[in-house]
Amino acid sequence: MRIQGVTHARLMDESEICVADTAKFGTPAQMLVTSRLLEHPETYRRWESEHSLLMRQVARQNYLHRQVIALRTTALSLLHRNATFEYLQDRPLTAAQRRHLIALFHSFKDYTSSLIAEHGSYLRGASSYWCSHHLARRLMKDSAFAEPLHLYQERYTDYFRVFCDVALAETEDEKRTVESLRLLQPLLKQQLTEARREILSMPYQPSRVWREVEIRRPTGETARMRTLPASAARSASGAAGSSLRK
Repeated sequence: MRIQGVTHARLMDESEICVADTAKFGTPAQMLVTSRLLEHPETYRRWESEHSLLMRQVARQNYLHRQVIALRTTALSLLHRNATFEYLQDRPLTAAQRRHLIALFHSFKDYTSSLIAEHGSYLRGASSYWCSHHLARRLMKDSAFAEPLHLYQERYTDYFRVFCDVALAETEDEKRTVESLRLLQPLLKQQLTEARREILSMPYQPSRVWREVEIRRPTGETARMRTLPASAARSASGAAGSSLRK
C-alpha cells in the first residue's frame, strides 16, 4: 500500500520546531550552533531559504517511500557539507595548514572571507542535518536514520580525515608519516560507496516501528502499573539479577 507523502509546509513546520527545541534541549554543541542561527535573523532567513529548497525536493515525491529516499540523500549530502569545518575543529592545524585546507575547497582568494563562508555553511548545514534526522524519525519512522546512518557518518569522518591529512602533508617527513594512510584511501572510499548504496537501497518498512508505537499507546483496557516502594523495587531488582546470573 502506498502512503501519501508529507507536505512541504509540514516539513518546514517540523524543521522550525526542531531548531527551536535543539537550541534549548540539544547537546552543548547543537545548542551552540542553533542558538547562533536563531540569534541572527539574516542567518536564520538564509537557512530557512536553503532548507526550504531541500524540503521541496523531498515533498516533490508524492509518496512516503519515495520521500524517505530523498531525505536519506539529503542527509548524506549535508553530512559531506559539514565535514570541512568539523575537520578544522578537530585537528590542531598550523596557520599554514588551515589556509591550505580552505584553499582545497574554496575558490575565494581571501582566506578570511572563505573561513567566514565555511562557518556560515556549517551552521546552516548542521541545522538542516539535525532537522533531517528529526523528520525521518518523527514523521517517517525511517530506521535508516538510526544505526546505518551513524555508521556511515563514522566512516565518512575517517575517510575525510585521511584525505585531508594526506593532502596537507608537505615535507618529506610528513609525507612518509601519512604514506600508510594514502594507501588506505581507496579501501575507505570503496567502503563508503558500498555503505551509501546500502543506505539508499534499504527497504522502507515503517510498519515495524509504527507497530511498536501502537503497542505502547494507552487504551481504555490498559492501566498504569502502581509504582513499587523503593525497598520492594530493590528486592525485585536483586532477585532478577540473581536469576540472570544462574
